[in-house]
Amino acid sequence: MTDKHPHLIRAPKDRFTSGVMAGMRFVAQRMVLKPVVWSITRVSVRGHDAVKGVHGAFIAVANHSSHLDAPLIMCALPRRLGRYLAAGAAADYFFDIWWRRILTALFFNAFPIDRTGTAAKPGVSKKLLNRGVPLLVFPEGTRSKTGAMAGFKPGAAALSMSCDVPCVPVAIVGASLAMPRGRNWPIPGRPPVAVVFGQPMLALPGETPDQFSARIEHEVRRLHSTGAGTAAIPALPISSAATRTSEKGAA
Repeated sequence: MTDKHPHLIRAPKDRFTSGVMAGMRFVAQRMVLKPVVWSITRVSVRGHDAVKGVHGAFIAVANHSSHLDAPLIMCALPRRLGRYLAAGAAADYFFDIWWRRILTALFFNAFPIDRTGTAAKPGVSKKLLNRGVPLLVFPEGTRSKTGAMAGFKPGAAALSMSCDVPCVPVAIVGASLAMPRGRNWPIPGRPPVAVVFGQPMLALPGETPDQFSARIEHEVRRLHSTGAGTAAIPALPISSAATRTSEKGAA
């Protein structure tokens, strides 16, 4: 444990807060996962200056279109912010088989997210944030089937408001083209992808979770357009459902 994470010094020690486990994840992520992903895609990272002032727990909120998304974000974050980052992963997929559960926990410090509404012990995300553990959340709920960014569900925004922690918007650009849904490996030729970090965001006075979520979504879309323009990667189309969500949040 280092003095860069004083909020975790007295936290109960388990795989989410253990310095030893964090060191093992660093080796797995930066010496195994990152060299592989960076060798099969051409990755550009922008916005490190935007997150320099982030300390303690936060919620990284990103668009989701590929299995590349979590590896890209975790390996692109400055080590100070990514050291204890825990990624939400679908319980019905990543935690149903023992070997997948172990690998997901090792590489992504993952915690299960129930997508069926039948979880016996909800509230894991809030408990982790209250212990000082930052989270990675994909508020679309699942990977896009078409590449179009869907509307964001307000859960991450509500969590940010209830725990008084900032949301860090993150745009993943080009991952849906590099490794579309249904593929187990990126397409040949090292396709370009980009990770763009934005300024941390907090809810405004009087803002509802739906309104805050729409504002976060708008910022992720803005970052995505910026990243696509500078990395020569086609921008994602906007789904009609997402447009309705943004208009509702802005009303």
